Amino acid sequence: MKIALLALGALIGISHIGLLGYVLRDNTPKVKEVPTINIPRGPYSSYRIKAGKDGYEIEYRANDPKILESEKSLDLDKTKKGFFGGGTEKRTEYRRDQYTMDGTRNMGGGATTEEGKSAKDIECIVADAGARSQGAMAGTAISAGVIAPAVSSIPYVGWLAGGWALLLGQQVGESIGSEVGSAFNDC
Repeated sequence: MKIALLALGALIGISHIGLLGYVLRDNTPKVKEVPTINIPRGPYSSYRIKAGKDGYEIEYRANDPKILESEKSLDLDKTKKGFFGGGTEKRTEYRRDQYTMDGTRNMGGGATTEEGKSAKDIECIVADAGARSQGAMAGTAISAGVIAPAVSSIPYVGWLAGGWALLLGQQVGESIGSEVGSAFNDC
């Protein structure tokens, strides 16, 4: 009988230790944690995350949108009234521009020469030279007809003042011609 009680006590003690181990054990299922990724965020950034049982995929763009666009349209429907009679004018203008992220307007002409100038840069330089030349001729003609006769009648220095007036008219016409030419040629 002692052996039976000892065996029964040992069985109850071992089962009690096993039961305590089972109860105190953490039975919550283990879930794989998603990694924490600090994606840089800015006013022009975007990202897309795809997650599945096989893993995850992240697509990140630092400058999105890459191209900013602006569209403008102008409809003009006007009846002219004037000294020589009337008429109507109907005109529709449409303009579409592309901008870079810093606000600079895209002028086109992606190809560059060996000096680093694009086709649009060269076109603008040629247009500026022609506009300066035309402006200089117009400024000289206006100053020769209006200003030079008035200042050339100054005693002793009239001949010198007339030359200065022509040079001043040429310089002013050149700078005005450059500004008007750059406005008309989108430079």
